[in-house]
Amino acid sequence: MLGKLAGAWIGEKVAGPTRGARGAILGYGAAALARRSVPTFAAIALGGWAFRKWRERRARRATA
Repeated sequence: MLGKLAGAWIGEKVAGPTRGARGAILGYGAAALARRSVPTFAAIALGGWAFRKWRERRARRATA
């Protein structure tokens, strides 16, 4: 809940004083998008790291 409120507050500040609730809605949407996408990006990064380690280990074994 605090994340939603913080996102709405930041969105309102970014939109400026004349935009009304539009900034709050954008901030809320950005917080919801981040909540859904961060685990996916973390899984992709972890998979890339594991693949790199596997490839490095395989290259070391091939040269030894």
